[in-house]
Amino acid sequence: MLKNHPVLKGTFILTLTGMLTRFIGFFYRVFLSQQFGEEGVGLYQLIFPVYALCFSFAVAGVEIALSRNVAAKISVGKTKEAKELLKVAMTLSFALSCLVMILVQTNAGFIAERMLGDLRCESLLVAMSYAFPFSAVHSCICGYYLGHQETGVSAISQLIEQLARVLFVYIIVIMAAQKSMNASISVAVLGLVSGEIFSSLYCIYALKHSKQHVSRVKTTLSDLARRLKEIVPLAVPLTANRVLLNILQSVEAVSIPRFLQLYGLSNSEALSIYGVLTGMALPCILFPSAITNSISTMMLPTVAQMQASDQSKKMRSLIGKVAWYCFLLGLLCMGAFLLFGNFIGSVLFGSESAGQFIITLAWICPFLYMNTTLISMLNGLGKTHVSFTINSVGLLLRMASVFFLIPLIGIRGYLLGLLGSQLLVTVLSAWQLVKYMKENN
Repeated sequence: MLKNHPVLKGTFILTLTGMLTRFIGFFYRVFLSQQFGEEGVGLYQLIFPVYALCFSFAVAGVEIALSRNVAAKISVGKTKEAKELLKVAMTLSFALSCLVMILVQTNAGFIAERMLGDLRCESLLVAMSYAFPFSAVHSCICGYYLGHQETGVSAISQLIEQLARVLFVYIIVIMAAQKSMNASISVAVLGLVSGEIFSSLYCIYALKHSKQHVSRVKTTLSDLARRLKEIVPLAVPLTANRVLLNILQSVEAVSIPRFLQLYGLSNSEALSIYGVLTGMALPCILFPSAITNSISTMMLPTVAQMQASDQSKKMRSLIGKVAWYCFLLGLLCMGAFLLFGNFIGSVLFGSESAGQFIITLAWICPFLYMNTTLISMLNGLGKTHVSFTINSVGLLLRMASVFFLIPLIGIRGYLLGLLGSQLLVTVLSAWQLVKYMKENN
């Protein structure tokens, strides 16, 4: 059955791999919290907005544009042009990644002190920057295979990345303990880099030994120039959207510890709460989203193909069913987190605060899990500007809760803003999809 349904097959493979990597990552988070403490995890999490911003600029938009264009070429049998697209996309993304790496390294001190508010992040940023060129290679090859609706390479590379990251950190920590030394949180950042290195090496190996290998296609500069003209118009708005959204997310992430201090907490206490929220509670809540992320990954090209082939009735049915299933999954997970949140926090993480956050965050599950798929569907329909606007509105509401509610009622203010923003994104996304389907009935 799966063989005859590439969407189901792809979703199943990505979900299985996603659940496995999240399962590994879940206990990896537990290990980090126990090894480096809540403040150390807070420092580690503090650099991720910068990582996400740089990744969005150098990789994310190019990867999505590549996947969409490759799918279009394959659907009409233009495999040679699809391989040319990979060459162009990988070259472009790799060049941008190297540029970002240099910029981060030369400005690490400024970013750490002025933007993140903690000079201890400088060395972490420098170490993190080496991941970007490898991310470009890894992501472009995976995007190319997803355009072919082949998820095997992407799934295996995810697993290799996670295993390499965890094993690297674990081995270094064990070696340090044997020498009566304490490993710093920078080891976790180096683990991130090692994961990208090994996953990119696997992707290169897989591409080289498959029928999709691009070196088997002879191309001219004029051919590559034409492919560049196809990639750039789609990659630029997608990149701009992701960058702007990540800037808003970065401002939000950096502001949370600062406004917790305005509430009356010390810098150490604020970082600890931030570490518990973003390094323990949120990863736990996001664990089941491996399913919805897989669905959204496969739905983007599927919806685009249905739109292009004028299968409006089939598309409406698919959108309705998928959205409903994601909502039901969210309801089930919400109930589970409400029942077992305290147990997860106190027993697995050794933090009562984590358990309290998990219970509070449980209420966002039905909306959070559905939003990923709804936004992906909008992007598949070509409404990237609409999805950008909706995401921006949701983030602005969350930022408002940081600026106005955290100083008054502490971290609870942010949790309320998070719930409100997810609900708002769900309503606006569903409204736009219903509006589109009515207009194209």
